[in-house]
Amino acid sequence: MTIGIEMGQTRQGTVATLDLEELLSTRLLVQGNSGSGKSHLLRRLLEQSAPWVQQVVVDPEGDFVTLAERHGHLVIDAADHSEATLVRVADRVRRHRVSVVLNLDSVEVEAQLRCAAAFLGGLFDADRDAWSPVMVVVDEAQLFAPAMAGEASDEARRASLAAMTNLMCRGRKRGLAGVIATQRLAKLAKNVAAEASNFMMGRTFLDIDMARAADLLGMERRQAETFRDLERGHFVALGPALSRRPLAIQIGGVETASRSAGPQLVPPPAPASAEATREMILNSAEPEVARPAPRRAPRPPPSDIMMQLAQYQPPALHRSQAEAVELTAEQSEARQRQLDLILRQVLAGEDAAFRQASMLYQDFLVRLRIQEIEGPPDLAAFRRMLATARAGIAPEVAEGEAWQAVLARAEALPEDAQGVYLLLARTAMEGLPCPSDATLARAYGSHSLGRARRLLAWMEEQKAIVCRTERGGRRVVALVGLGWETAGGDPDGPVQDSVAA
Repeated sequence: MTIGIEMGQTRQGTVATLDLEELLSTRLLVQGNSGSGKSHLLRRLLEQSAPWVQQVVVDPEGDFVTLAERHGHLVIDAADHSEATLVRVADRVRRHRVSVVLNLDSVEVEAQLRCAAAFLGGLFDADRDAWSPVMVVVDEAQLFAPAMAGEASDEARRASLAAMTNLMCRGRKRGLAGVIATQRLAKLAKNVAAEASNFMMGRTFLDIDMARAADLLGMERRQAETFRDLERGHFVALGPALSRRPLAIQIGGVETASRSAGPQLVPPPAPASAEATREMILNSAEPEVARPAPRRAPRPPPSDIMMQLAQYQPPALHRSQAEAVELTAEQSEARQRQLDLILRQVLAGEDAAFRQASMLYQDFLVRLRIQEIEGPPDLAAFRRMLATARAGIAPEVAEGEAWQAVLARAEALPEDAQGVYLLLARTAMEGLPCPSDATLARAYGSHSLGRARRLLAWMEEQKAIVCRTERGGRRVVALVGLGWETAGGDPDGPVQDSVAA
């Protein structure tokens, strides 16, 4: 399924669409002098794509923290965390697929480079099973990938440049899609800029930057002068995700705004007499009382970020999806049957057991639109439906009190572990043999048997289950609080299709 993001309008008045899936494979470079609308373009892209892809924003000025208010991004203040903590946080961000804004505005330039390098390194070094698509947006990229040495130390610059190079050169295979923006192409490292296949060039005045922009867009040097005449919010786009030929685009509106407004004209107060002004400024006998430093709201301790990530719940995609649909009991039952049927069709697809829930959700929404079914469930509700379906629970059983008790206990676990817990519960409820490691891995959405075994050990540490081994090495799992346990099963057995639906 192709997902088109509406970025604005062309000069002909048609909609300018960006192919999101193509962008994730080919990366994007945005260039424009200060005041050209570069941050506005990034905000438009982030807002329009937020329901479809996980996002990570490296924000040196704190301009994008307002995304949290409307789209549920988690704001991570770099000043509150060490570099080692940021590496661990980045790993959890990938595993839990949380959209975040790394806010660097409260640290010095050198610390910005070090923190960005640590965080990007954590994203890059995540375990292979966590390599789901992530759009990584880096504003003011010339700070983190400078073409030459600056005010920061060589060690910090090299670390940041290496992280940016990994993002743009090697990140695609790890699911990392770099979107970088810069004020000056001439100040951005060439090996970083060269890896982008999509370009959006805004208003530019310096000859060297106009020449590089023209080269990247395949334009003649004499056409480079046109970049001086672009208005604010107007860009020339080129690339497989945008247009095969240079295309002039006016960026559309946005829903959120930067928390720091631009400079506004403020008239000075009415002039006083020369004597009064001299007395006030130069000859005041009483020293002016120093204003107290503004007090900042207390920040959470560093460990709280781990708790926030573990408890994060993705927001609903649209307001209409969160609103309850008033239906009669008969209509509600018929609608639920339709949803269950469509979900089974989605799960019948090739490799559906190993696809991310968010990708299956997109397929699910398309099928609902085809069937003209109104009021689709949000992503959180879909995940619960998906976990129940993968556990092989019949609809009439899912509505019973016993299974509702199972769901209540499953809610205490992370979403990615709930499917395995429900599978174990269904197996124990029916007295079937304990699923094999291969079956549990499939329910977990992984090919790794080791991950399945580690998950069982972790669930036992959380006191959700108790594992024991019978004679012959057969495994039995008991569910704490429910009083159910599975029959003995071979952990090294094949995938049990009758158990892992």
